[in-house]
Amino acid sequence: MSAKRSHAVAKRTLLHDIRGLIEQARSAVAVTVNAGLTMLYWKIGERINAEVLKGARAEYGRRIVATLSQELSKEYGQGFNYSALTRMCRFATVFSDFKIVATLSQQLSWSHFNELLPLAKPLQRDFYAEMCRVERWSVRSLRDKIDSMLYERTALSKKPERLIRRGLRALRKDDRLTPDLVFRDPYFLEFLGLKDRYLEKDLEDAILRELEQFILELGAGFSFIARQKRIQVDSDDYYIDLLFYHRILKRLVAIDLKLGDFKPADKGQMELYLRWLDKHERQADEDAPIGLILCAGRKHETVELLELERSGIRVAEYLTELPSRKTLETKLHKAIEHARMQLARLVDAPKTRRKP
Repeated sequence: MSAKRSHAVAKRTLLHDIRGLIEQARSAVAVTVNAGLTMLYWKIGERINAEVLKGARAEYGRRIVATLSQELSKEYGQGFNYSALTRMCRFATVFSDFKIVATLSQQLSWSHFNELLPLAKPLQRDFYAEMCRVERWSVRSLRDKIDSMLYERTALSKKPERLIRRGLRALRKDDRLTPDLVFRDPYFLEFLGLKDRYLEKDLEDAILRELEQFILELGAGFSFIARQKRIQVDSDDYYIDLLFYHRILKRLVAIDLKLGDFKPADKGQMELYLRWLDKHERQADEDAPIGLILCAGRKHETVELLELERSGIRVAEYLTELPSRKTLETKLHKAIEHARMQLARLVDAPKTRRKP
């Protein structure tokens, strides 16, 4: 290499390294500034709330906030107007634990918190906050996931509240995702563009064409491994429709696609796949493979009687056309209530039957 060319390469390398240092510093500064502003807004809200509580009257509180907003806006701009101060007060009320806010503020911006504040249910709000922190969602992504009712579609939301709290505590403390947080029902596959009648192969082909979008719908952590994964048992060949790996769960995930409703025979087929994967593909540091049967419909009693989760199997519907928001809310709330009632019956049922 000539001296001139060597000098040019060294110059490009130096420029690349310095650019990296600048971008890294900018990112660090942005995180520090964002966290500082978020904690400032929390402290302002907490301080105003403390003063308002002294008066114990709503009108008194409104007068305090109105007076403060006028003075602060003159000095610091519209970022401290009446509506902004009101949001800060709600922020300190809704997220009352200083340590939790300090941790969240390292990943979530003030804009993230503004998306979370309107959520009425504490567990729902905590779910989105912690998942946003762990998976580093953008503000737009957070908004989309709230609009698509992601929380209500997770298996976690269908558990009793004490188990939901336990799952969220584990997520907050150890960043530990569980299958109940990862898998959802239903999955929205409207981006596949499938209309009216189509074959199972058409569904699989469409997923492969829109693989990136499909993985986004599955959630963070999924990596595609194979399509029509061939396994051999005795002299018979079987094929797993789609095989993924979840980096956080450290599990292989076998996906079986069904055009119709879930049938009991589907369980046996998936169990065979999972046993084979466990024996031939599972690595020493991985947990047992898990199966996801995606079908056009499911019957609650059939799924419950088969106790699929004991076999490491999940069943979920897929929707190729999005329902209206009202229809989706009704469907999910019914599913949540049904699941919780079923769990309550299992808990209340006697552990052993009396002998006649």
